[in-house]
Amino acid sequence: MRNLKLPLAAAAVLALVLAGCGTTNERTSDNPQAASSKKCKGADGKYVIGMSQANVAEPYRQRMDDDIKAAAKDVPQFEVKFADAAQDNAKQVADVENYITQQVDLLIISPNEAKPLTAVVKKAYDKGIPVLVLDRKVEGDAYTGFIGGDNVEIGTQAGKYIAEKLLPNGGNVVELKGLAGATPQAERHEGFLAGIKENPKVKVIAAASGDWLREKGQAQMDALLKANPKIDVVFSHNDPMAEGAYLAAKAVGREKEMKFTGIDALPIPSGGIKAVEQGRLSATFTYPTNGKEAIAAAKKLLIDCGTIEKTQTLHTRLIDKSNATQIYAEENPNG
Repeated sequence: MRNLKLPLAAAAVLALVLAGCGTTNERTSDNPQAASSKKCKGADGKYVIGMSQANVAEPYRQRMDDDIKAAAKDVPQFEVKFADAAQDNAKQVADVENYITQQVDLLIISPNEAKPLTAVVKKAYDKGIPVLVLDRKVEGDAYTGFIGGDNVEIGTQAGKYIAEKLLPNGGNVVELKGLAGATPQAERHEGFLAGIKENPKVKVIAAASGDWLREKGQAQMDALLKANPKIDVVFSHNDPMAEGAYLAAKAVGREKEMKFTGIDALPIPSGGIKAVEQGRLSATFTYPTNGKEAIAAAKKLLIDCGTIEKTQTLHTRLIDKSNATQIYAEENPNG
């Protein structure tokens, strides 16, 4: 009996070792792009892409969806499905779960907030679905690639513009922030504070969250105007809230007392470039929608069987009265 126990023990140990060679998820390699190579069928394949959007109430997000749709038209192998979370984290989790159930070939997501979406993004990734995260981040690194602007840099450039160009002798600034749990909000705020640091005469006297929406930005600005008799500049985390702030100030006859700046610079009639050109905003900063870049990355992964960078950073530029007309024309060559 003693001699029989040794082979049994050895077999048990071997079984444990073999079990340990597996993984706790459905990815078969530590290579973060292994899932993509398994999904790749080349140019002869057909691929379903699921796009999970935080909301389409913001013009920027609708433009992102439109840019993805337009870019995908040039790739006949792609079919893109769209879901609108309407700023509801639970709805967006359910949207991604639905895409996982459908076994889409690739997931694109622009998260409403980082923390609540992290687990379901990881779940998709661990199921072997390549995941592209756009604009807003999730926590950790359980995704194939992130594509977006450098929001700290954008905030810094906006802060420097205000400190050096609009308020060289100092003044009072109010800040209209985006949605609290979204990473661009925290990063733009961080960059803005760094940008104004060199001019100690610039004072941030108040801040409020408009959740990226024009109507909420207008309502928050109305309250800020009542509480602050002297405002020199409004720094808004996006153009719609800046436009809302302008409307609130105009409603009480104070719009000429202050300057307004935003971020996004959408090249559409209702976007930030036209608002600068028409004099409502002093400046805005371009924030690419990442749509065409996302489809290019999906093509590289699914059709070319290639790899992508873990992070792709898209750059910004200042748009003010000096270049707004020219840039709008460049972005709209057909009028």
